[in-house]
Amino acid sequence: MNRLRYIAAALLAVVALAAEGAQPASFANESLNYQIVYHWGVVWKHAADATLSIRQQGAHYNTRLTARTLSWADKVFSVRDTLSCRILKEGLKPVRYVKTIHEGGDYGLDIVDYSYSGANVTGKCFRHRPGKDDLRVTLQSTGPTYDMISIFYYLRCLDFGKLATGKAYTATIFSGKRKERIALKSKGLETITMRDKSKHRAYHVTFNFTTDGGKKSSDDIDVWITTDDRRIPLMLIGQIAVGEIRCYYTGKI
Repeated sequence: MNRLRYIAAALLAVVALAAEGAQPASFANESLNYQIVYHWGVVWKHAADATLSIRQQGAHYNTRLTARTLSWADKVFSVRDTLSCRILKEGLKPVRYVKTIHEGGDYGLDIVDYSYSGANVTGKCFRHRPGKDDLRVTLQSTGPTYDMISIFYYLRCLDFGKLATGKAYTATIFSGKRKERIALKSKGLETITMRDKSKHRAYHVTFNFTTDGGKKSSDDIDVWITTDDRRIPLMLIGQIAVGEIRCYYTGKI
């Protein structure tokens, strides 16, 4: 598989985090910026950028993740992806998730519309790929259920200092055609070095991805998260066939 396809997957994995915790009063309007770097031995190559933003609108939050490869990487495998989600402020419940992808010469559109009945969650999923029949799937879940955007804000409700080391915390993800389980495990506090050589204390957590049938769907991801109330992912590392992909937060820490 092309290396930059792994980069696209890593961009999404930055926000694929879940566990349990208390909801904050509100999220301020903000934008979080990331550099996506390919690392192999002495090679460090900035390959893509990503921005995750949130805006308040009445009783909802409107969120968006955009990712694009740099000009040199476009010649190898271009990525222009946008993920957006409308989330209820009360309970941080997703209402509608939309994912558009432009990767290489491929285009795709996924939409998930959520409905709730007590602890039961229904996702009406639509998937469009040019040249193929549109796919419509209804997914069901019980308990915490999110997508690759809304789950990031659920993450920021957590007190990572109180998570039990080694204990798995799980949630369900609805995609355009299936559901996955994400399990988080805490590895405690560590000091990390960012790309600008600055050092910071951060919570280290790992994430495991499985299909609804329990089969592992991708490699584990390591993420380091700020110790302050913002709970911002500072660095993500994902292994690939040759080397690794690193995502670095570029804002003020």
